[in-house]
Amino acid sequence: MSQVPAATRALRVLRFLAGQPDPVALDRIMRAVDLPRSTTYHLLHAMIEEGFVVHLPEEHRFGLGPAAFEIGSGYARQEPLQRIARRSLADLADRTGQSVHLAILHGREVLYVVEERAPGRPPLVTDVGVRLPAHLTASGRAILAALPQSQVRALYSQPADFVDRHGVGPRSLSALRRVLTDARQRGYAVEDGEVTPGLASVAVAVLDHNAHPVAAVAATYPDEADPAGLRESVAATAAHLTRRIGGTAARE
Repeated sequence: MSQVPAATRALRVLRFLAGQPDPVALDRIMRAVDLPRSTTYHLLHAMIEEGFVVHLPEEHRFGLGPAAFEIGSGYARQEPLQRIARRSLADLADRTGQSVHLAILHGREVLYVVEERAPGRPPLVTDVGVRLPAHLTASGRAILAALPQSQVRALYSQPADFVDRHGVGPRSLSALRRVLTDARQRGYAVEDGEVTPGLASVAVAVLDHNAHPVAAVAATYPDEADPAGLRESVAATAAHLTRRIGGTAARE
């Protein structure tokens, strides 16, 4: 039993480091994982020996090591979330008659990893492997709305971060915050013509066990239509995937 808390602490450190844009100091790690300084120090050095953490002595900081990258690469190869989501998205497309997709956040972009195109619907730019600006897409907004505000602020720290496609959409952090606040209050995110003129989308985030957004389920439809029950169907699919990966709904 004594090994379980140690493993939990190590995983908390890895998760914290993975969420930082740069290596961080010992004191920040200590506060983030709520451990005494000496315990955090010894835990970090054990992880350094195994290659999961690297120490930058000139900067007095710690960051992820190559072993952590190997685990991330293994996850990408196995594509567990995509495998779990594929059938659910196919059912969603059949049920709604709209094209649907699953996207993940990659920096300030969303990467589309699963797409189910409904028969008779127009081709979309959201093919698997395509990246689009997160602040313009419903998928990106659903994920960003579930992130801490400090992380959103770090991602969008200057005007150049707000890429433009069709002259619509938020062009500043304050404008993006309003969009994300609306998404949180509604329980879903939307965009209308900001990715492709004439098409609109609705999306809901998929959450892990820390209520952290790992992906978003979205459906795209002609913007003159408002398909009955579409938002509820997208939300139900996202909630199903959240449960499948052991996730939990965000706390109000």
